[in-house]
Amino acid sequence: MFVLAHLTDAHLGPLPRARFRELAGKRVLGVLNWRRGRRHRFSSDTIDLLLADIKEQAPDHIAVTGDLVNVGLPAEYHTALRFLEVLGTGTDVTVVPGNHDAYVRSTAHHALLNWGDYMRGDGAPGDVTAAHAFPFVRRRGDVALIGVSTAIPTQPFMATGRVGHAQLERLGRELDELGAQGLFRVVLIHHPPCGQRAGHKRLIDAASVRVCLARHGAELVICGHDHRPMVEMLPGPNSALIPVVEAPSFAAGPEDRHWPGGYHLYRIERTQEAAFPWRCTLEARGFRDGGLEIAARTERLLSAPVVSAR
Repeated sequence: MFVLAHLTDAHLGPLPRARFRELAGKRVLGVLNWRRGRRHRFSSDTIDLLLADIKEQAPDHIAVTGDLVNVGLPAEYHTALRFLEVLGTGTDVTVVPGNHDAYVRSTAHHALLNWGDYMRGDGAPGDVTAAHAFPFVRRRGDVALIGVSTAIPTQPFMATGRVGHAQLERLGRELDELGAQGLFRVVLIHHPPCGQRAGHKRLIDAASVRVCLARHGAELVICGHDHRPMVEMLPGPNSALIPVVEAPSFAAGPEDRHWPGGYHLYRIERTQEAAFPWRCTLEARGFRDGGLEIAARTERLLSAPVVSAR
């Protein structure tokens, strides 16, 4: 059995001091948003409690689906790197960026620059460029982690994402190859490719992502962005269903107005002699009943083995 932990949207604070010229444009709005709301809702104490629980659960691997920073100040990426180092090494933790990690064009490359060990495929060179960094693939036993980036700089008041045609083409090829090898394919992506949300927060090419998944297949898609849990099923090849699961913010407190903070655990197990040999269960862990206790909130079977008809 392979146990995968998934956390997202940590929005690590506090905001570092910034020079006046660094606050021009979109960052001014982000700083105001932090001071008026997020700094009261998101807490390092919350994160510390959830980190301790993850360590206690001892997963085989940890996936992080973006939004580690807030307004893209250079110092924020160093803070996020220290957070990742607490989670584990680049071998044991995999990261994809979110829209806040590419908040402004001038520092959009800093995620890859600072967190490269956590967002580089197996055997990839150390000087991977942003243009060809995604999707990347990491194989851990029978599980393949496929990192997709939706992080693009946007205008003020926008939090959209885009995968792009070139990345989608590479994603399709990777999914085919990994599927032919009989691996359990987990796609990591920040913006959900399905579900309802405001237009300024949407994945612009979500329909194209869904077409790619329907054509090439995957066993699981994990995402973040909305700060609330979601489970939907997308059609895959040969009438299969692909679970798409969104986790809540990792920094939200017990009484957060969106959803109490938490993370997800996936238990992935191969069953022999089945047409579809995988069993995958989801355990949502986090704060319950407005208190500081962290426990299992829900458990759900996402997929089960399918025996071929004789």
